[in-house]
Amino acid sequence: MKYSITLPSSQPTMTLRELLEKEWLVPRKVRHFLRIRKFVWINDEQAMFHQNVAAGDTITLQLEESDYSYQSVRFGNKNKIQLLYEDEHLIIVNKPEGIKTHPNQPEETGTLLNDLAAYLKEKEQRAYVVHRLDKETSGVILFAKNPLVLPILGRLLEQKKIYRRYQAVVHGKITQDQTIHKKIGRDRHDRRKRVIDERKGKAATTHLTVHATFPKTSQVYCVLDTGRTHQIRVHLASIGHPIVGDPLYQNKKGKRLLLHACEMYLIHPFTQEKLTVTALPGLW
Repeated sequence: MKYSITLPSSQPTMTLRELLEKEWLVPRKVRHFLRIRKFVWINDEQAMFHQNVAAGDTITLQLEESDYSYQSVRFGNKNKIQLLYEDEHLIIVNKPEGIKTHPNQPEETGTLLNDLAAYLKEKEQRAYVVHRLDKETSGVILFAKNPLVLPILGRLLEQKKIYRRYQAVVHGKITQDQTIHKKIGRDRHDRRKRVIDERKGKAATTHLTVHATFPKTSQVYCVLDTGRTHQIRVHLASIGHPIVGDPLYQNKKGKRLLLHACEMYLIHPFTQEKLTVTALPGLW
């Protein structure tokens, strides 16, 4: 696997070692292999790790698949992929509601990752999971297309540099914007669920903005500071406004959970391009 990346105009001058270790987060073992195999080039010339790199330089790496772990999955249906953005390093798609992000067992099928694997097969590329959406949630979701960019995207996510906004329809009228700070833990009685647990739970923050109100429901937008399992669902239920159609956190039945990841914003880690990707929810 060879990858060539031209450093953007904003790239400060640094050594190749610093670029690989501190900016691109190439694992130590892989950096070692790159050095002893001489699998790094700067502007098509074999490179040494102490050399400086700067804006405009093209860095080429040759990676071996055996150096990285990969979740092998069965191929699904490529025609189900709703593409929102794609380049040689990452792919963003619109996840339908009712399917899991990825399989939990090698033999499992019917997940988004299965379909994405089939879509990328023809390009001889693979998909690597960066983050997840609940099975019942639809919307914008990001995958890495190679192991080089995967840890960088993971770091951006941890540093809250990948902005994600969710749209939801909830029961009842919410009259003002608010921020919910409530710790979330596991439900001792139902392993599928999470609960507010201020003593043992993990810190969780959800910023809620009211978009519209109706006689019996409200449409809201949510932005998260943390990414706890079921965070939006648990937080909204905890203030008396569960999401319409939620099979776990409210008693009223609905056709589907009305929660949709509608927008994602990030700065591309290699090109420094500002990417804003949106997806409207299906017919609610």
